[in-house]
Amino acid sequence: MKQEFAALNRAYWGKRAEGYSKVNQEELATGQRRVWGQELAQAIARQWPGRPAQEICVLDVGTGPGFFAIVLAELGYRVTAVDATPEMLAQAKGNAGPLASRIRFVSMDAQALAFDEGVFDVVVSRNVTWNLHRPERAYGEWVRVLRPGGLLLNFDANWYRYLFDDQAQAAHRRDRENVTLEGVEDDTAGTDVTAMEAIARRAPLSSQLRPEWDEQVLSALGMGVEIDCQAWRRLWTRCERVNNASTPMFRVMGVKQR
Repeated sequence: MKQEFAALNRAYWGKRAEGYSKVNQEELATGQRRVWGQELAQAIARQWPGRPAQEICVLDVGTGPGFFAIVLAELGYRVTAVDATPEMLAQAKGNAGPLASRIRFVSMDAQALAFDEGVFDVVVSRNVTWNLHRPERAYGEWVRVLRPGGLLLNFDANWYRYLFDDQAQAAHRRDRENVTLEGVEDDTAGTDVTAMEAIARRAPLSSQLRPEWDEQVLSALGMGVEIDCQAWRRLWTRCERVNNASTPMFRVMGVKQR
């Protein structure tokens, strides 16, 4: 069943690659490039004060069309970007342009990384964990490839909890209504919502309360964990805030014990 879910997931994101890439292209062309770059750089500098960016190895897990990888490479970090979907990697390489030569792109499952233990200083991810069929195993892999003292930064949200909770469902409906009332762009436009919800119903994290789940799992893996449930205030545009008011983005930050 898990293999079937993984195949369904890859097929969906393969078809979605071009459209999702346009979202990343818009972020790269606007102030979001600076906003996210500042967020990542400040967190990394806090963990590695005074260390030059070119000495810091970063793994971008589930890079998709490459937004994090591009922003990090631009800041001077040594970046490896992995994704299980070939179409997404192709989009990422195209979006990177001249920066592509400074990023190592690898086709790889986020839940079964083919890297040795302790080879990265930082692991970053955005909007990936919720979509995995073995998220606990994924966290174990991300921690494994971190060096002692290494930093994990994961940005995500309770994206599809509304499929399992009546109150969340009502709040989700209000979000959709407010998109029309506020006159902002509907971020579900161009998305096969039915197909995405079919995947979400089978994704184990859709029904979990997060980031409480993340904190529990990472703590059990020996990580020092810090949760920031206000990350969306720094990172989201007005359009994102209206579209996703009931599912605010959180940041999970973990440090691997030395």
